Amino acid sequence: MAKVRIFSLAKQLGLRSEALITALSELGVEGATPATAIDEDTARAAAQLLAEQAEQARRAALASQQVAAEATPEPGKAGEVVTEEEEWEEEAEELVGPSPFYEAEDPLAELERQLAQLEAQAREEPEAQVTPLPELVARPTGPAPEDMVAVPPVVTVLGHVDHGKTTLLDTLRNTNVVEGEHGGITQHIGASEIEFQDRRIVFIDTPGHEAFTQMRARGAQVTDVAVLIVAADDGVMPQTVEAIGHAKAAGVPIVVAINKIDLPTANPDRVKQQLLEHELVPEEWGGDVVVCEISALTGQGLDELLEMILLVTDVQQLWGEPEAEFAGIVVEASMDPSQGPLATVLVRRGTLSVGDVVIGGTAYGRVRHLRDWRGKSVRSIECGRPVEVVGLNDVPEAGEVVTAAESPKAARQLAEERVSAARASTLTGGAGVRLRALYDELHGQERADLNIVLKADAWGSVQAMQSSLEALGNELEEINLSVVHSAVGEVTESDVTLAVASKAIIIGFNVGVSDSARRLANDENVEIRIYNVIYEALEDVRDAMYGLLKPVYEQQRIGTAEVLQLFRAGRLVVAGCRVAEGRLERGARIVVTRNGGEVFEGTLETLRHFERNVSRIEAPSECGVSTSEFHRWQEGDRIEAFIEVEVERRRTAAADTAGQ
Repeated sequence: MAKVRIFSLAKQLGLRSEALITALSELGVEGATPATAIDEDTARAAAQLLAEQAEQARRAALASQQVAAEATPEPGKAGEVVTEEEEWEEEAEELVGPSPFYEAEDPLAELERQLAQLEAQAREEPEAQVTPLPELVARPTGPAPEDMVAVPPVVTVLGHVDHGKTTLLDTLRNTNVVEGEHGGITQHIGASEIEFQDRRIVFIDTPGHEAFTQMRARGAQVTDVAVLIVAADDGVMPQTVEAIGHAKAAGVPIVVAINKIDLPTANPDRVKQQLLEHELVPEEWGGDVVVCEISALTGQGLDELLEMILLVTDVQQLWGEPEAEFAGIVVEASMDPSQGPLATVLVRRGTLSVGDVVIGGTAYGRVRHLRDWRGKSVRSIECGRPVEVVGLNDVPEAGEVVTAAESPKAARQLAEERVSAARASTLTGGAGVRLRALYDELHGQERADLNIVLKADAWGSVQAMQSSLEALGNELEEINLSVVHSAVGEVTESDVTLAVASKAIIIGFNVGVSDSARRLANDENVEIRIYNVIYEALEDVRDAMYGLLKPVYEQQRIGTAEVLQLFRAGRLVVAGCRVAEGRLERGARIVVTRNGGEVFEGTLETLRHFERNVSRIEAPSECGVSTSEFHRWQEGDRIEAFIEVEVERRRTAAADTAGQ
């Protein structure tokens, strides 16, 4: 019989794990935790109990409403009174409202549907989801009209961390990006161009670290060809599999580059065999996937790789509309201290020129400068090419569509409308926090809060950090982890003020801290932590989360002893013992057994060695043991001593996570 973990079922039903655990306890299932797996019959029984309790709560609320209505004065009479029953009805309605389980006409049928969904998820490998690009910036394909022009292909380099993505691009464009990346890991998405056989190719590099899933997905969105780079000595790894999923979801052809073939441990055939497991069949083995063996470090095989990229893109017949109205997509955006907001935009339609008024999301402005990927100023940029835009009033989010506006006034008005819509959405979403707090209060749950103000140098980093922090927040149900604010740019005084109000810590990623913000943080005792490598930041946040947990203790056996002889000391009976193993300690918990059965459990109050009182004694010494709670000692009794030790919660949570 299939089983499901409590936390997974609770999440599917829109409930908290504690609700299911409480119901299971009433059904006789004791000691359950969120990670406990239960069978379908037990799940249905718990759901039936919860459904009955929900129905009873509704009936009670209706009865209270009726009583309150009868007691409420009619309009025109004395001032109306809001009863406690009415307040409770509103709170209860909000509390159960978000749950599809409670809203369902047949809760058991809803449970059956959710169980079937969980079983399907367990059977099938999860597929990556890539949101299709808006039609405005989607790539036109097929035969090109006479007035259209050919555009360079956009190639995204995907793969696992440290498999050589950035080294490949360094060699192709004669740069050295890796040395400038903290920890040797690409932590931004960048666009660049190269010339090969009198044709231009646009490359987009994406990070390999697991936290940058959204950035890799965004790279797959805008690409025409995905180059999947796999190390010949390492093989297919987790981010490799994820990259394959993104490319397939985006519907783009894949060219596999097996890198590091110059190493003595390289095994390209093993990599090709692993690719078969993910339905990537090399051409030489009768499939349709182009596979090139290269060394990004020495340049071996790179010409063949570029030829294959052009061959694959020629089949797609890529073209653009230079005379159409401008439209582009933000690949990455950041805040520069001297130049202000910067946005790397991939032009998809039309031409972008200096002086144009553009808007992307809630950011707008007149273009003051345009720079190509090498940093050279240009007056305009045609479709199909990346360009850095200077002149926006704010940092747009990565993935935003950028379009032309009639005037700065029209752009500002549209941006204000979008800001108002975003604010309304934020206010609506904020109710979830209040409802969760209400639920915890009503059910007597004590949860520790860890609020974070997040600042980063680029929107891609903000998105990666925020999604990773939210994933951390799901590791422990005892912790409420919340990113109360996230933005691009240095840590400012307003960030510190927000942190004070929300009792948050400030995490900065590749950003600085203004002098005024640092002074205010010192005055208000607000902690600011700045990081250059994402996994270091995530590890510190995880440590902070576990530091907020209440300690958990378990009994640990420290030693055993055997009673050899009995003595009397006033009203006490002293057991003369020999410590057989380990040690005995005063204050330890002891269990006395006789003939295999337990005769006493209590505290070791007195421990003597000859005439001296001692706090502990090691094997194989002899000692005297006594306690005011037990006097019926007998020769041959066996004593086991225990102390309570704190259990490191990280180990428990790691095990739970592994079980998920």
